[in-house]
Amino acid sequence: MLNAENSGTTARLILGILSRLPFFSVITGDNSLRRRPMDRVIQPLTLMGGKFWARQDRFLPVAVKGNKLSPINYILPIPSAQVKSSIILAALSISEYSTIIEPIPSRDHTERMIKYMGGDIQKEGNKIIVSGKSVLRGRYFHVPGDFSSAAFFIALSVLVKGSTLTIKNVGLNPTRTGFIRVLEKMGAKIKINQKREEWEPRGDIEIEGGKLSPIALQREDIPGVIDEIPLIALLATQAEGESRIEGAEELRVKESDRIKTTVDNLRLMGANIQEQPDGMIIKGPVALKGNRVKSNGDHRIAMMLSIAGSIAEGETIVEETECVNISFPNFFNLLKDI
Repeated sequence: MLNAENSGTTARLILGILSRLPFFSVITGDNSLRRRPMDRVIQPLTLMGGKFWARQDRFLPVAVKGNKLSPINYILPIPSAQVKSSIILAALSISEYSTIIEPIPSRDHTERMIKYMGGDIQKEGNKIIVSGKSVLRGRYFHVPGDFSSAAFFIALSVLVKGSTLTIKNVGLNPTRTGFIRVLEKMGAKIKINQKREEWEPRGDIEIEGGKLSPIALQREDIPGVIDEIPLIALLATQAEGESRIEGAEELRVKESDRIKTTVDNLRLMGANIQEQPDGMIIKGPVALKGNRVKSNGDHRIAMMLSIAGSIAEGETIVEETECVNISFPNFFNLLKDI
């Protein structure tokens, strides 16, 4: 029995590995993770020959019986690095080539890692072609700072006029830094210094606060900023004009329904924000007011609301902040230091 606790990435990637190992296993998670869909991974792995038994055919706990797998030619129905990576990890046990087609590009950390370790993986346009012909070899990995964690402090600096902040040794994988491109469109001043290439690009990010313009995000923009959308909504409350976020229904099945929790909490703080089936509409600028808000046990919502409270008038109390330890245990200490 394996427990992924609150990590959807862990659960979905491990399903890809377990599908090819010659034993029976079960993976579960906490209450939040057991509400998140696993069928998006189970379906392609089953087509490859994997054997799974899931609660209601889509939720954890999931039982897995490892099996000899067959190659697959699979078109991703949603842009998901987790689904893609799970298939890749399964395909590494097959000598024939598998092809994964992603109509909209998603994060490519797994592809970079496997290539760095000598794996047989190539990219041709929107196709990822992988096989287990090559034996992976151990390498030394220097892991850069997580961009999605840095994003909260990037947002804070952008929101505070006259502020400057430098964050060093941050991962700058272009499939992860859509948030920077969004901020630049909104008028933020951001510089990248000391950029260098290893198995993942990295560098120092210098941010300067200032006046913001509204933004319009559509479906093709969402994969590059999926973790930062609650922050973008917060930034939009301070931009002059109407911002729109569309094509982001994937947020409904994160640790919380991030569309609803973002809208409900920012509205409690005085934001002019409307919930849409696949996103939200935000009109600004609005002077936020401190209030009691709830994270709903979602670490990214808790951190976004803490940043919102840092610029709001009066006291903000964020409930259920222990969930921040899932991804950023030192967040509140750093926020206090800044």
